Formats: sequence, C-alpha cells, structure tokens
Amino acid sequence: MTTAHPTTSVPIWRDVRFLRVATQAVIVLVVAVVVGLGVRNLAEAIDARGLGFGFGFLTRSAGFDISETPIPYTPASSYATAFLAGLLNTLFVSLLGIILATILGVIAGVARLSPNWLVRQVAAGYVELMRNTPLLVQLFILYFAVFLQLPSVANSLAIGNAVFLNQRGVYLPAPQFGPGAGALGLVVLLALAVAIGALVVAGRRAREGNPIPRLGLYGTLAAIALVAIGWVVTGGPVAFDLPELQRFNFVGGMALSPEFTALLVGLVLYTGAFIGEVVRGGIQAVRRGQWEAARALGLSEGQTLRLVVFPQAMRIIVPPLTSQYLNLTKNSSLAIAIGYPDLFKIGQTMTNQTGQPVPVMLLVMGTYLAISLATSLVLNIYNRRVQVLER
Repeated sequence: MTTAHPTTSVPIWRDVRFLRVATQAVIVLVVAVVVGLGVRNLAEAIDARGLGFGFGFLTRSAGFDISETPIPYTPASSYATAFLAGLLNTLFVSLLGIILATILGVIAGVARLSPNWLVRQVAAGYVELMRNTPLLVQLFILYFAVFLQLPSVANSLAIGNAVFLNQRGVYLPAPQFGPGAGALGLVVLLALAVAIGALVVAGRRAREGNPIPRLGLYGTLAAIALVAIGWVVTGGPVAFDLPELQRFNFVGGMALSPEFTALLVGLVLYTGAFIGEVVRGGIQAVRRGQWEAARALGLSEGQTLRLVVFPQAMRIIVPPLTSQYLNLTKNSSLAIAIGYPDLFKIGQTMTNQTGQPVPVMLLVMGTYLAISLATSLVLNIYNRRVQVLER
C-alpha cells in the first residue's frame, strides 16, 4: 500500500513561468517609460524653439529650384510637389539600377565559375575591388575624377553619331513614336510571349529527360521574325531623334546629367559585385550530381546552367538578392554627395527652408520604409513561387 505524499505548491516568486512573464513585463515597462520620456523631451524642445509639428507646410510654395525633375515643377510649386519630384527621381534611379545591377551581377557570378583563367580572375578582381571600397568613395571618383574631367561640349567623346559624352552629361538618341506604335507594341509583347513560352517548354522537357533540341533558339528566332514583320507592316512607327551639336550645346535626343549618370554607374557597379557573389554561391550550392545528370542527358554547359542549375539555385539566391535590392535603394541617398536631387536631398532642402526637421525626416523615413516593404513583398511572393516549384 502506497502512501500519497502531499503536494506542496511552489511559491510564486520561485515559479519559473511567473518569473519569465514578470521579467518581460518589466522590460516592456522600462522601454515604454524611456520612449515616453524621449517623446516628451522632443515635444518640449520643439515647442521651446517654436518649430511646431505638422505637415501644413506641404501646401506652401517651395521657393527653390530642382535641377532634374520628371514632373512639371517651378519654384512656385508646393513642397508636396517638390517631395514628389525627389521621390520619382529616387524610384527611377533605383529601378534602373536594380535591373542593370542584376544583369551585371549574374554575368559576374557566372564568370567567377568560368573554366577560363583570365575571365575568372578579372571577375574576381572586379568583385573584390567593389566590395572592399566604400560606395561614397566610388561615387566621388566617378563624379569628380571621371565625369567632370570629360572634355567640353565642343570636344565631346562620340560613339558613332548617336552617343556623346562631355562635362555636361551623356547625350543619347530619344525614341519618337508615330502612328502604329501601339500595334507594334502588341506585336513585341506577342513575340516576348513566344520566346518565353519556348524557353519554359524547353526547360520542362529537359527536366523530364526528353529535351527538344534548340527549341529555345527557335523560339527566339521566331520572336525576332515576328517583330521584324510587325515593323514592316506598321511602317516603322518608331524613329530616333539624334542629338546634334549646335553653337553652345546639343539639341535633340535625350540628356543624362553627370550627377545622375555617376550615381547610376556607382550603384550598378557596387551592387553588381555583391549580387555576383550571391549568384556564385547559389550556383555552387546546387549538388554536383545535377550537373552530371544534365551532361548525361546530352545538355551543353549553357543549357545545363540555364535549364537545370539556375532554376534550382534561384531558391537560394532570391532571399539575399532581396537584401541587395533594398541596399541599392537606400544607398541611392548618397546622391546628396554629388548633387543629384533624390528624395533625401530634397528632404534636406525642405528641412532648411521650413525649419521643421522632424516632420520632414518622418516623411523621408516613412517613404523609404514603404519602398523597402513593397520591394520585399514582391520578392517574397516570387520566392514562395520558386520554393513551391522546387518541391
């Protein structure tokens, strides 16, 4: 016969569960008190200096000029319009930089694995140089030591009769759309669908072990033929306005300022090096047996990389690639060092003009946060799609 021992309750001050909850509650309380004191001190300091807090200034006239703006803007425009111009400048250079940096990074990552010694060493040198020097230093070198040292307008460096480089920037042909351009655009979209469809089918058949030889090449040639036929049928509705040197400057075409060009080149070169390492690591993470199986199916090195290895590497590449895209967008704020009117520079000018740094900085921070969250959302959706496909 067993004797039941009486149960003794653990004192609450020795109960591990209670101690955990109590510790977290104390930490939260301390943080809340510190934040509250900080907010109160900030509010008192703002009131003492008569700075005020509000966003009513956005409707007032800005009173300053912006050197580059994609929307109509004059010094008489409102601060809200000026802020929008800076936002659009940031979005434009970031989006273009992401596209070009991705292309450069993929090339650099694949080149790092090239069997050719010279190609491999050149790619490694580029990656190590860009990754181990500050972006701000690179921007200074590109802007002050390269673009501002280009020849004058009269002695511009010419690439054919279409592209000209000088101290005032880069001058490129500008497309001019005439009647039939919309129909040609639809033909181009159809051609892209044909080319992409052929590549998708070729990849699926290759993974199933029943490849169709040169299907991707035939799809690309069919797309080119469609575009050529559409061009002839629509009468060539797209013409290019070439820049021409007049007395003091170029007229016509499209001009890119040295500030914009230096910023774009710097962001692309810097971020492309990091993307190259991400791509190299993703490719090397694919098991060697995948390469051997692809070769056993008769696929070439290019087909193996494009149809077998790279699709599997994408599930490893996408997460760190998202971070690089976010870094590129945030690094565009260094445009203030070379005078490009991006979001941060316009925000600083607004702060100096209005004397209300807190609301302006909140606007700038909130805008960068919204851009980063939108970019992360898009890439996370794509990442989930890639993960599902790899199951």
